[in-house]
Formats: sequence, structure tokens, C-alpha cells
Amino acid sequence: MNYLSLEHVTRTYGEKVLFKDLSLQISKGQKVALVAKNGSGKSTLLRVIAGLETPEGEAAEVLMRRDIRVGYLVQEPDFYEADTVLDAVLDSDNPLVQVVKRYERALLGAGDEAEMQAVLLQMDDLKAWDVEARIKEILFKFNISQLDQLVGKLSGGQKKRLALAKLIIDEPELLILDEPTNHLDLDMIEWLETYLQQPNLTLFMVTHDRYFLERICNHIVELEHGRLYRYTGNYSDYLEKRAIRQETESAELEKNRKLLSRELDWVRRSPQARTTKAKARVDAYYHLEEKVSNVPVSKDIQIDIQGQRLGKKIVELHNVSKHYGELKIVEGFDYKFKKKERVGIVGPNGVGKTTFLKIITKAIRPDTGKVVIGDNTVFGYYTQDGIQLAEDKRVIDVVQDIAEYIPLEKGQKLSAAQLLERFLFSRKQQQVYVSQLSGGERRRLFLLTVLMQNPNFLILDEPTNDLDIVTLNVLEDFLMDFPGCLIVVSHDRFFMDKIVDHLFVFEGEGRIRDFNGDYSEYRELQKELEREQRRTERAEQQKTKAVEETQRGRPRLSQEERKEMNKLEKEIKRLETRKTEIMDAFNATDLAPDRIEQLGRELSTLNADLEEKEMRWLELAELA
Repeated sequence: MNYLSLEHVTRTYGEKVLFKDLSLQISKGQKVALVAKNGSGKSTLLRVIAGLETPEGEAAEVLMRRDIRVGYLVQEPDFYEADTVLDAVLDSDNPLVQVVKRYERALLGAGDEAEMQAVLLQMDDLKAWDVEARIKEILFKFNISQLDQLVGKLSGGQKKRLALAKLIIDEPELLILDEPTNHLDLDMIEWLETYLQQPNLTLFMVTHDRYFLERICNHIVELEHGRLYRYTGNYSDYLEKRAIRQETESAELEKNRKLLSRELDWVRRSPQARTTKAKARVDAYYHLEEKVSNVPVSKDIQIDIQGQRLGKKIVELHNVSKHYGELKIVEGFDYKFKKKERVGIVGPNGVGKTTFLKIITKAIRPDTGKVVIGDNTVFGYYTQDGIQLAEDKRVIDVVQDIAEYIPLEKGQKLSAAQLLERFLFSRKQQQVYVSQLSGGERRRLFLLTVLMQNPNFLILDEPTNDLDIVTLNVLEDFLMDFPGCLIVVSHDRFFMDKIVDHLFVFEGEGRIRDFNGDYSEYRELQKELEREQRRTERAEQQKTKAVEETQRGRPRLSQEERKEMNKLEKEIKRLETRKTEIMDAFNATDLAPDRIEQLGRELSTLNADLEEKEMRWLELAELA
């Protein structure tokens, strides 16, 4: 079943052609990611699909299936500032959501007994309690608890989480997501990843989260030089097939260049075309010349700025503590940084990670203890807020305000214009005003201003937001060879796993644990501890219940119950095997939409049956 069709879609921005004559189809059950460099028009294409921008071209068409619910998540959500969080998140035409909204309002406006009785009856009549529980779970997962707070007082990150929660509550069939993981902590990202893996959801998104691309997507489309290239499979498949495509194109280009060289030699040696055959050959030469000259050349960002040498003393924290009222950020923390140390910082939003970074750089003073910074230590601080410049400032002026020339190794130096070119800002784009740059281009420019100061201690606070995958790969390669110290705060699990050696884990109440390993190792350990805790709790519950049953003289399992238990074990095993087969089937790249729908229904029925049988088995196990 086709959900979305784009035909002959073109969009320009001033003189710049973002994309031309694009065509794209998305069918039910497909999970498609859009990959492109910053400034290529990713967000613009999403707005065209969502109907917020009009495509150019007489033959352009954007066709959306009428009977489906569509949800669109923008990078910077726009809410009515005077609304409460409750009004904003439950703003829906769904009658079940509306009655839950009325119920929540009644809870907030304690005292109106008549309203509460009326809404309780309505909740019972519509059987809305399951919906209310699901909404509460979603709000809890995104750390949204103050339902009476005004939207106007929320931060940008809180608004993004609010918009994402609202979208999931509305239960759209087609989701259009622009960087959905920005401003989410790692627990939220993992929950969202599980939600988006549902087979009945259809997805079109822009994201730089490579674990998302690997685990969720079954199609990837790449927007390059205004054209769309489609790849079947996940991120690994995309990398492999893209490399093959580029190799084929390079071979074809080299073949055409050699042919062009031979033809050029013939044209120069031959007299003016006198025959039809010669004239045709000359015309073919000019056609080939145009074909070769119009092939766009892909460039990658170059980062070769070298940091200054570190001294013996780098950064030391001695018994550092910081509180805001009753909120403890750091409590009695001691640490001495060593050369080439790479530290990742993880913890939920609001636990104080950014405050900790400002303590290290002495932007904020600790309540107790002291921070000692070595004489040769030069910080480069890439902040979440990014670049703060006048909108009417040109790109070249931003860099020249810092330095006209940047020194490199062995006495070499680069001009500001040359350095910008290495960061993919052409001479023409260097004259563009900051207001005309995309979000990713601004972040790339800010990264340049940080690195060009030759720091030897880099602090990167959410550096991956709005950066494209190509820039991320180059940045990762640079950081892996960076000779100085590095601290990274990031929700990008792929980035963290690749870069850091150990973690500072913010556990709350001022506790910071030093974990020797990357994020995936830390998360796997956490999951195992959680599983062990659940097993212990279940064992305690069973033990307690067994004691109670014994005290009441409850007999052991009857013969019939034992037979039932054995039968349940076999059925549970069979159902789990079938569930594995279905999940494996969803990974097939050639699965038809109607087959996806059929498997989705079977999986839903199977999960319900499995849960029922497991619950009965647990009851019998407790009795045993």
C-alpha cells in the first residue's frame, strides 16, 4: 500500500538549487532515512512532504494517502506560549485523548467533585483507562511531569521532548521526523528506538544517529548534488552499496576522461570537419566534454589543526562540590586528568553535566574545593548553545575576527579563506551571511572557530547535534588522533563508543562514578544489573507467597496442574520460536506491504497469547 509519492519535485533557495526533479515513493511498513550533507536541503524536503512548503516545477506532485494519520516532528517545535504543558501535549481530535485531558484537568483542579465524578464515568464508558496509562508512560519516559507549567517557560530541549511525546500519543501511521534524538538523553533514545521498531509504523526521518539507522531503517535515501540515490537495507548495507556506486561512478568518469583526452587529440590534429562522419565525431566530443565537466565533485571536510603541547599538570579537581539549593550537582569529587585522556559523560537530562563542564573551565565556581588548571592548558569549548553571532555577519568575517592566518606544523600557515574551504565553505559561500546558513552549517562554522584556537583540552557538549554523518566521520577521525585531552557529552551512542576510553556516570545526588569502558559496555552492564534485580525481587515475592501458602496449609500442585505447567512450557517455547521467525522476516528487504500487515497482526496476537501463558505459568510456578 503506497502512503506517499513525490514526482518531479524541485526546490531552490535563491540561486542555489537544493534538489531538482526528485521522485520518491514510500509504502506502508517501510522505515526510510534521508542522509545528506548539511545545507543539501534535508529539512526543506521534509517540509515539502509535510505540505509546509510548495514544490517548484509544473509537473511537481506530492501525493499523500488520504485515510492515514500523519505526524511531523520539526527540529524547533512551535507551541502557543500561553498553553499549559497539558493543553499542548493532549491537543488532539482523538476522543479518547480528549477525555484523558479532561480527567487530568480535573486532577489538577482539585476540589470540583461533580466534575471528577462526571469524568470518571466518561472514562469508564469509553474504556479510556488503558489510554490514560499509556499517555502517563509516554510522559514519564520523556520526563514531562509538570502538566500545569506554561509552554513559554520551557527550554528548547523540553519543547522538543514535548512535541515528540504529543506525536507518539496521537498514534500516527506515517511519522516524518527531523532529528528526533536531539535533546533526548540516552534512556529516552533507547525507548524511542524500541517504539519505532514496531512493524505497523511507517517512517521517514532525518537523523545522524547511526545506531538508529542500523537498527530501525530498512531503506536509506541519500540526497547528493540535488539527486536522490536509494539503498535497500540498514546503515551497514548503505555504506557498502554507496561505496560500490561511487567506485562504479569513478571508473566511468575515468573512462570518459581518457576517451575525452583521445578525442581532444583528434580534434586538435584534424582539419575542419568536412564530412558528416567527422562532424558527428566533433559533436560527440563536445557532448562528452559537457558530460565530464558537469560531474559534481564530492569533497570531505579536512581537519588538520594541531593542538598545543600539554604540560605535566593539566586539570586537577580537589574535593569539588556544587549545589543549587537541595539539588546536588557534584559532591566531594577528586580527579586528575592525564595526557591523551578521553572521557565521556553520561547521565539523565538535568543532572548537571553542563554545570560540571563549566566548573572545570572555571566559568562557574564550586561551593567547596578547588580546580587547578595547568599553565600550558588551553581549552576549546564547544557548547550546546553553539555560535552566537549577529545575523548580518558574513562567514569570512566570523573567522577573520579571530585570526587572519592560522599557524600549522613546520612553520606552515593557512589564511582564513583557505581554512574555511577545508571546512567545505567555498569562496562564494564565505560571503554568505550567517542568517542564511542551515543549522548544520552554523554548527560546522562554530566547530571551526573552536578548533582554530589550537586547544589542547577539548570539551564537546553535544557536538553531534545537526552535524551530518560525513562531518561526524571526519570529526571522529580527527579526535582519535587528537594529542590532547578530550571530554565529550553526547547522546550519540555510536560517537561515544568510537571516541571515549572511560565514562563519568552522573548517578544523581552529586555522585559521579568513573566507569572503565565505553557506553555500550556500560549500558549492557546496567541492563544485566536491572535483570538481576528483577530476578531477585521475583524470587523474594515467590518465597513470601510460598510461606503464606504454607501457613494457610495450601497443598502443592495437583497432578492436573503439573500437566498444565508442562504443556505451557512447550507452548511458550513454540510461541517464542514463531516470534523469532516473524522478527527475522521483518528484516527481509523485499517484504511486500500486505505481508508486513499480515505478519504485524500475527505478531500482535502472538504477543497477547504469549503474555497470557507466561502469567499462568508464573502462577503455577509460585504454587509449586
